[in-house]
Amino acid sequence: DTVVDLGSGAGNDCFVARALIGETGKVIGVDFTEAMINKARANNDKLGYNNVEFRLGDIENMPVSANQADVVISNCVLNLVPDKEKAFSEIFRVLKPGGHLSVSDVVLRGTLPEKIQQAVEMYAGCVSGAIDIKLYLSVMKDSGLVNIKVEKDKLIAIPDDTLLNYLNKTELKKFKESGSGIFSITVYAEKPC
Repeated sequence: DTVVDLGSGAGNDCFVARALIGETGKVIGVDFTEAMINKARANNDKLGYNNVEFRLGDIENMPVSANQADVVISNCVLNLVPDKEKAFSEIFRVLKPGGHLSVSDVVLRGTLPEKIQQAVEMYAGCVSGAIDIKLYLSVMKDSGLVNIKVEKDKLIAIPDDTLLNYLNKTELKKFKESGSGIFSITVYAEKPC
């Protein structure tokens, strides 16, 4: 199989994928930052894998040919991409017919207070770029993906002490009573044959 990891960072998930596909498959890591690509390549050199490569590129315009990937993976990256429609369109493009994706990401139920959405700390923690789960799944479906399944769904508990850095006590109480929340999900989907 050919596996594409979006937001590959230092290559950790690529090396896990390499362990699963063995010597006959191929793993392509795509990352937006040159420093991470260089680190991943250095890590790969230490491991000596000849079927793992790292490409500098944008998830909204992937440096990967159409119909190349059997599997696309991503871990807490897609929610940080500004144009999610373009990102999922690109995933659909690079997947082979019958290929699938498995992504872990951060989504919302309801809406976050604006002060939290704009907080740099929350952005670094994969929170502020998150969108509502219904919209997230709709974007996936609109890209052409099918058999979309949320395989894991877990509330992310942010300590009150952290939230109070951005919200006053009244705003915090209102947020907690709203039923809104931040969730970590793992989603599976396929490109039709």
